[in-house]
Amino acid sequence: MRILLLTLSLLLPLPAFAQPKGSLRTCRILFLSPPPDAPRKLHLFDGTTSREVHLPEMNFSEVHTLPAGNLTLYLLTTPLVAGEVIPAGAPSAKVQENVSDCYLVISGDPSNTVVPVRFQIIDAGHTRFPKGRMMWFNLSPKTIGGDVGSSKLVMKPNTRVLLDAPARGAEPYQVNLSYRLPDDPRYYPICQTQWIHDPRSRMVVFVIGTGGRSTPQVIGFNDFREAPEDNG
Repeated sequence: MRILLLTLSLLLPLPAFAQPKGSLRTCRILFLSPPPDAPRKLHLFDGTTSREVHLPEMNFSEVHTLPAGNLTLYLLTTPLVAGEVIPAGAPSAKVQENVSDCYLVISGDPSNTVVPVRFQIIDAGHTRFPKGRMMWFNLSPKTIGGDVGSSKLVMKPNTRVLLDAPARGAEPYQVNLSYRLPDDPRYYPICQTQWIHDPRSRMVVFVIGTGGRSTPQVIGFNDFREAPEDNG
């Protein structure tokens, strides 16, 4: 999983968009492939507030609000009280002031004796990533391609792609994906299936290599917000 976060860090630099004034700044947490002994709860410190957060396996957390401005977020095993110093080595990541919404993508890090995780920030502001669209990350060493509803998808290894809505309304759409090995012109099937489009939500999809399997694995997460909010 350390390779996962290193790969994500190479994909994340994106053009900045200003955060709309008065908008609600939010984040959600995603623990993509937690090890069996990974913590299920930690405390998120945003420079002002320390709160307990759940780290659900293979799903998004609830929506958390963040203060405005440039932030450094920390994950801790216990809440930080007034006057207490942040433990050296605690996992941290920076959120720029122009980021209105983000994902905290966490992975296990047994080498960190303070908190055995590390995390990266994915900018998911509404201007960049509106409802109905899809954000794909190819974290596998293989080129993938195929059809995602009405969109064509072609991704080289370690790339990120934003796709338009794969369908017009709340309806099923076809997902037909294949992969290609280096120096091999043939494509090999990953999946041929049907997904349901929800125009009220955003979808984040990861293509990852798992263990000794040659076929990449596709994992998708819908980001649906119950209550109306300003940042999509």
